[in-house]
Amino acid sequence: MSAVANPATVGECLRVGAGFSQGDRNWIATQFATLDARLAGFHADATELEVSVKDREARGQKVTLECWIAGRQKIVTTSSEEDLHAALNDVRDDLRRRLNDSKTKQEPRHNKHLRDTGQVGASLDEVDLDVDALRVDAERA
Repeated sequence: MSAVANPATVGECLRVGAGFSQGDRNWIATQFATLDARLAGFHADATELEVSVKDREARGQKVTLECWIAGRQKIVTTSSEEDLHAALNDVRDDLRRRLNDSKTKQEPRHNKHLRDTGQVGASLDEVDLDVDALRVDAERA
């Protein structure tokens, strides 16, 4: 992955929505700090996070974490945990998993040659021909 000039961080991209105050922002950013490593591959200008809670500290509260990254679909994670701390950890971990899944879907798999050279559009037939050519060269040696 290429280096990003201005990597996204939770501290830079996080907004607090309904149910939270600006005073809660630093506490939440600390809870979400482990997302920084995953967000670092995206530009800060093109990344937004928003966390909100419905019916805070009441039975049936719902915490929602939304993530917008330019060029990707919006990711929404929710938790109905009764403990606010546990709910924040739940949405954080779910977002990390979904970001990892999203990254995996966009990268070439099962072919190191295609990943290294960027030939994502190569067909399997072309790859098979390259392997056969390498075998012939190896037999001659």
